[in-house]
Amino acid sequence: MGDWQTQPTVLTKRTTAKDRKSASAVNQAARSGALTVDKKYGGGGNQQKVVSKNTATLDRETEELKHETVNKSFCTHLREARTAKGWTQKDLSQRINEKPQVVQEYESGKAIPNNQIQSKMERALGVHLRGKDAGKALQPRGKKKT
Repeated sequence: MGDWQTQPTVLTKRTTAKDRKSASAVNQAARSGALTVDKKYGGGGNQQKVVSKNTATLDRETEELKHETVNKSFCTHLREARTAKGWTQKDLSQRINEKPQVVQEYESGKAIPNNQIQSKMERALGVHLRGKDAGKALQPRGKKKT
């Protein structure tokens, strides 16, 4: 009955690619001399040497490209409506769920117009801030008269 156990069985953990690439495995291979490192000439220097546009045409370019910002009437109506309610910029920003910096940019005229943010401000303040009715109170939402 003891005949079948004559051969010793050794169980080992199978190594995966992740195990072979780990920092400890790489260090062990470097210590044993099984790892060789080759320096590549120009490795990591992925530079393009081709000029995409002609330098002369770039020099002749005179058009100034700027983003459109909110107009001054919007800024003044926004500031007046906010101060009439007695709110700070931080109060308004909390009510419209935006950062205080956004309100500051709109009031200073540096913001790029966003209809969604402008509509939030109009609803929160209850005042038209743009268009022909700028500065006038918003009409309450409800049933339209026919």
